[in-house]
Amino acid sequence: MKLLVSAAALVAVLASQSANAQDASAGERSFNKCRACHQVGETAKNGVGPELNGLFGRHTGAVEGYSYSAANKAANITWDEATFAEYIKDPRAKIPGTKMVFVGIKNEKEVADLTAFLKQFGKDGKKM
Repeated sequence: MKLLVSAAALVAVLASQSANAQDASAGERSFNKCRACHQVGETAKNGVGPELNGLFGRHTGAVEGYSYSAANKAANITWDEATFAEYIKDPRAKIPGTKMVFVGIKNEKEVADLTAFLKQFGKDGKKM
């Protein structure tokens, strides 16, 4: 009986962990909110916003050929998961004066999924 209870506890823990895991497919659906301004992938180009290939580890204002706001250039941020999560929830609060007029994504699971989707793309736009 003790083994059966332990197995059931293990299944419950694993199920809760997978429910909290990042889901790149869900993140791709969430990225639809971003597509009007941003692109990712091998053919990505700057648009209203900069292309987002290789975002994580990149410094603010660093995409060649994109005209950033002075606020973004001066922000001195290197994008990582925590910084991106804070930014995407309320871009204008994180970088006052940014040109980004997006209202933000408040749901933490959605932010984690979007992060997982974006992290797939290297600087060259190829999925890693």
